[in-house]
Amino acid sequence: MASTRFEKAEQCYIFGANYTKAEFVKRDPSIKNLIFDLGGVILDLSIDHTLQAFSTLSGIEHKKVSELYTSPGFETYEKGMMTDDDFRDYVRQVFSVQCSTSEIDACWNAMLRGFPIAKLQLLQKLKEDYSVFLLSNTNSIHIKHMNQVMLPALSLPPIPLEGYFHRAYYSHIMKKRKPNADIFQQVLSENGLLAEQTLFLDDNLPNIEGAKQLGIKTVHVVAPDTIFEYFNEQ
Repeated sequence: MASTRFEKAEQCYIFGANYTKAEFVKRDPSIKNLIFDLGGVILDLSIDHTLQAFSTLSGIEHKKVSELYTSPGFETYEKGMMTDDDFRDYVRQVFSVQCSTSEIDACWNAMLRGFPIAKLQLLQKLKEDYSVFLLSNTNSIHIKHMNQVMLPALSLPPIPLEGYFHRAYYSHIMKKRKPNADIFQQVLSENGLLAEQTLFLDDNLPNIEGAKQLGIKTVHVVAPDTIFEYFNEQ
């Protein structure tokens, strides 16, 4: 199933070093635990779709919307320090718009592009051999949309996102965010995991570096099929 994504000039980060595709498929037999990021790893994600949606809604040019998107409230919301309604009011303030809850949610959820069924099936298979965890910088509006709209639309048994993992960790519930080391430490401590037996997969390099601080092994997900390459799924 996996396509050829890694050419000589394109490398990925794994276990703190650069590996070509030929080396990349050699899994570490010491790994017993897997921690997956969500967006860009399991879920197809495009923040640009949300930026464009907010640009269309507000009439503000895309470049300016991108700048406003770095405002601190977006990170505050992901840390669970803001209610859904407070976040929506914050969006109205940041983009100077008077719009409905449904309009804001539609723009905010536009970045969620879909769950490849093969990846969900891979997770179910991996649960047979590993302890599998989810660790995501996310928020209540996104989780509700994924569980109530996106996943039920798939031709799969009705399983919530959390059901594809032994345990799911969300930043807005933990009141912490990647790449800070304390969020990784909580996952390790609560589940009795040894860092050297744990592999973290994320598409964001700062998050990879955060995990490495604790001795967690890592795979930098640099292409959509990276996890298929790593787990030898053809």
